[in-house]
Amino acid sequence: MKLRNALTLAVALAAAAPFDAAFAAGKADAAPAAAPPAAAKAGGLLDAKTVADARSAVDRGLHFLRSKQAENGSYGNHVGLTSMALLAFAGSHRAYRDADGPFVRRATEWLLAQQRADGAITGDATPAYNTALAIMALHDLDPAKYKTQIEAGQKFLANDQSDEDKKYTPADKYYGGIGYGGDERPDLSNLGFALEALKKTGYDPKSDVWKKAETFLTRCQNRSESNDQPWSGNDGGFVYEPGDSKAGGTKSYGGMTFAGLKSLIFANVKKDDPRVKAAWGWIQKNYDFTQHPGLGTTTYYYYLHTAASALEAMGEPYIPDEKGQKRNWAQDMTGRIVSLQKADGSWLNENGKYWEDNPVLVTSRAVVALSHALRATGNNAK
Repeated sequence: MKLRNALTLAVALAAAAPFDAAFAAGKADAAPAAAPPAAAKAGGLLDAKTVADARSAVDRGLHFLRSKQAENGSYGNHVGLTSMALLAFAGSHRAYRDADGPFVRRATEWLLAQQRADGAITGDATPAYNTALAIMALHDLDPAKYKTQIEAGQKFLANDQSDEDKKYTPADKYYGGIGYGGDERPDLSNLGFALEALKKTGYDPKSDVWKKAETFLTRCQNRSESNDQPWSGNDGGFVYEPGDSKAGGTKSYGGMTFAGLKSLIFANVKKDDPRVKAAWGWIQKNYDFTQHPGLGTTTYYYYLHTAASALEAMGEPYIPDEKGQKRNWAQDMTGRIVSLQKADGSWLNENGKYWEDNPVLVTSRAVVALSHALRATGNNAK
């Protein structure tokens, strides 16, 4: 793949820019009267029909993905796409593994063959993003079997952070970040995936990677009490990189606010920290799964994927919306995603910006988001 095409695809995958039925799923008027349980990992948060519909949608989506696999086992000869497809298979209620058939084994073998001497698992562009997705997929498949490859990928991600080794100081606004590598600027989307990968694969919790990342995260949040950058506002949401939002100016938007929330959690910041509470406040005021808050239909499925990951990590089954109603996010999101599935089992965004008109990418994102919601409610077991 030529560099330009690879960069376009990678930007699509990580949504370098950041996503409709009038709140049919996201803002229905009904709200549970009972107090929410302490954690989302409990049965009963999704009704039986929703669970059955979601599992069926996942199965149909995975069948579609299997039909699109290349002869060499990859998806589009691209590490990011292949990793996303493997995450969809392995993280689903079916919990597919290499032993389940060549459609998993061949994709895994192709992915492993892309690992470089420095530990990155990538093609000719965006090594940090690709590596993060790849080691998460390998971990889901078999963390013991792929321990060596995962640890090499962890080391690459940690070494790719913008810190003293790269001549950055804490005074530099990009300190602690991780980016694509193309324009030399770290961003929250890439850092978010890297932190998720490191956390998921059990990277050293005492490493200074987490604290350095926290510095960058704080500088991406519209919260002047903690953000030392002069541009910062005070709505609690997040932007793409310090001083730059893909929603325009320094405007907070959905995908990055959920990315910021999950990244703070993965970086071991407590839920009662003012930064986490501020991000949660923005999400409450902008609760919506029918569009991407701040960006409309642009990278809608990236938003759903990121939101589902963050909300599972947050462990809260309900989100009080701007009217004070406790919204069952898993029920709302699951119903919305299921309603958008195509007859062939795929999902597609009619807004093709950042490659969300690619059904393999979008179907993988939809399946992964559904699996997060099912798992968060205790409904993703075989």
